[in-house]
Amino acid sequence: MYQFAVLQLCDQHSAEDAVQEALTGALKNAHSFRGSAALKSWVFAILKNKIADILRQKKRESDASRLLASHEESEDFSELFNHKGNWNVVDRPKEWGDPDHAFMEEQFWQVFDLCLDKLPVNQARVFMAREYLGLGGDEICSQYQLSTSNLHVLLHRARLRLRECLESSWFDRGDT
Repeated sequence: MYQFAVLQLCDQHSAEDAVQEALTGALKNAHSFRGSAALKSWVFAILKNKIADILRQKKRESDASRLLASHEESEDFSELFNHKGNWNVVDRPKEWGDPDHAFMEEQFWQVFDLCLDKLPVNQARVFMAREYLGLGGDEICSQYQLSTSNLHVLLHRARLRLRECLESSWFDRGDT
C-alpha cells in the first residue's frame, strides 16, 4: 500500500499519511465491511480514494510538477509497425490464452506489480492514475501539467512496456 501511495503522490510523508488514514478509516468502518470482496481489496479501495482526494487537493493548490523527462520523449516505437501502421510479424502481440483465467490468479498480479515497477516513474504514475484511480484525462493533465498528447504518449508507452513485460514474464512462461 505504501509503495503504491509513494508512486502516486511522489512524497513519502504524504504517502505515509494516506496509508495511515486508509487503515484508520478501515478500522473505524470495519462494521460496514460486507465481505463481498477480499479485505485487502476493500482497504486498498479506501487508500485509492484517499490518494485521489490528495491529488485533487494538490491540483487546487497547483503543486504539481512536470513529469516528462527528455529521454522518454525521444523513445520511438515506430519500428514495431510497418509502413501501413500494422504490427510487424515478429513484434505482433502474442496470444495470451485465456485472459480471464490469468487475471484471477494471484501470481499474475504479483508479476503485474513487478512489471509496473519496471516502468519509468512518469509512465507508471499516469497509468495508475488513469487505470487504477480512475481519474479522467483532463484531471491527470491538469494535475501533472501535461498536454493531452503527452498524456496519450505516456499511456501508450506504459501499455506497450507492460504488454512486453507480461508476455515475457507471464504469458511465455510455459508450464513453469
